[in-house]
Amino acid sequence: MTTPNDKAVLNAIFNPLLPVGSDLPPEEDITEEEINDEPENVLKAKELEVEGVRKAEASDFSGALELFNQAVQIAPDRASCYNNRAQLMRLKGDVRGALEDLNMAITLSNGEGKAACQAFTQRGMINRLEGADDLALHDFKKAAALGGEFARSQVVLMNPYAAMCNQMLAEVIGKLRRGEYVD
Repeated sequence: MTTPNDKAVLNAIFNPLLPVGSDLPPEEDITEEEINDEPENVLKAKELEVEGVRKAEASDFSGALELFNQAVQIAPDRASCYNNRAQLMRLKGDVRGALEDLNMAITLSNGEGKAACQAFTQRGMINRLEGADDLALHDFKKAAALGGEFARSQVVLMNPYAAMCNQMLAEVIGKLRRGEYVD
């Protein structure tokens, strides 16, 4: 069983641009019956994903990518497989490949649930880094509506009025720290 601390560490590894502990939608309680009802290929894909995460933690990105590719091959309708592979691709600098996998994860999840929230957030970060702020804001709004706290904070930060207020506040605080008179 994965502890909350384990989940926070994995999120920090696979989402290095996110604050630690953010954008982790509440875990859905899964019963033993539901686990046993999953098809064999999905169970195997989950095992491969877990092992892929372990390899990524050990900086074995090639080994992790191989495992994520296998997971996608045996469970091509599982959005999580694409999310995990996209995170790794992003870390390796393959933005195009990451975006393709994120789009697939969104399609497979019908834009709903935890997998979609993670995919919209990741895609929003990539779009923001690429300077496509309109696309990023759209993705962050979608992820925020699905419960993504980090996405919600990005929507607020990307509001031009909030940005202007934050800039003015930073200037005032800077003057106060330097001992300058503030009007």
